[in-house]
Amino acid sequence: MSEVNFQQIESIKIPLIKPIYKAFYPSAKPKKNEQIIVGYKQQQIICVVRFRPIERYSLLTGMLVIPAYRQQGIANQLLTFCQAHHLSENSFCFAYQHLESLYKSVGFRVIEVEQLPNSLQQLFIRYTGSGKKLLPMRYLPTVLT
Repeated sequence: MSEVNFQQIESIKIPLIKPIYKAFYPSAKPKKNEQIIVGYKQQQIICVVRFRPIERYSLLTGMLVIPAYRQQGIANQLLTFCQAHHLSENSFCFAYQHLESLYKSVGFRVIEVEQLPNSLQQLFIRYTGSGKKLLPMRYLPTVLT
């Protein structure tokens, strides 16, 4: 099995990931102001995650592993790369409930909605109000599980 190489891409390369999102995660819309991390395997993008800046915070969003590469630990490798290079205590995510353990494995912890910064709290309420089953999480690597 060949290795996955992770890197942040420049905003000029967003057109490379738009078709991937369109095919597998149509509601995700990458933007130029986001930090975008991709994983390449044999020069093909197989996974992507975005960090959306909101005030002084960073919202991990739009994480996607191409279906043919799922159940191989790619998402965990991607998050581990992000843990080493991008995550801080100002990093949050709104995780689908079935992915809670994945995010916990790299240092995210479930928090109460009221513990979210106001701008993120409003966004979370909007997302969950439309029926999405999400958990508010914050990156807190020093907290023991």
